[in-house]
Amino acid sequence: MKTKICAWIAVAALGAAGCQEMSEQVVDRSAGTNGGFEHTRSGLPVNWLVYSPKTIPTGSYKLGFDKKDFKEGKQSLRFAVDKCSSDGGWHSPGFCQEFPATPGTTYAIRFWIKSRGCKWTSSMGGVSAKTGDFVKVDSTAVAQGSWQRVERKYKVPLRYDRLRFELSIRSPGTLWIDDVRIEPVAGGHAK
Repeated sequence: MKTKICAWIAVAALGAAGCQEMSEQVVDRSAGTNGGFEHTRSGLPVNWLVYSPKTIPTGSYKLGFDKKDFKEGKQSLRFAVDKCSSDGGWHSPGFCQEFPATPGTTYAIRFWIKSRGCKWTSSMGGVSAKTGDFVKVDSTAVAQGSWQRVERKYKVPLRYDRLRFELSIRSPGTLWIDDVRIEPVAGGHAK
């Protein structure tokens, strides 16, 4: 009997040791969406799931806030990446969030982005607990070194009532992002 109990304890310990956080998050409902990254706590933008240096042990980068180079408010979110995976998602520096959405409604995603040397992608899609329908919003097509406005639309499929936005940095360099907005398009509601 002792052997079986010890075996189960060993399996449980290995399973617990193998679990790794995929993102970090600080929640403050009073900060709203926080698309301007004005609200921060513990070095993180409030109300975003962040693929941080703590959760990506294979990468090397600094996450911070730039009070000198921004498009809206008083600061932008800045990633200075020395090393990272090109896989994207929670394997690479970046962030994401899910928002309540009305099925069949078209939403506009708008944000300002600036990049020096790094490749990046952003995507959005309707999601549920187990599935999603993602489309690439944009990628490194913007000019390097200057702020560019990215604007795209996405219609949430009828089977989903949540919308997920994600940005991934896929190569070394520096990236700034500011003024992320996700809003229903006028006249884009389901009937």
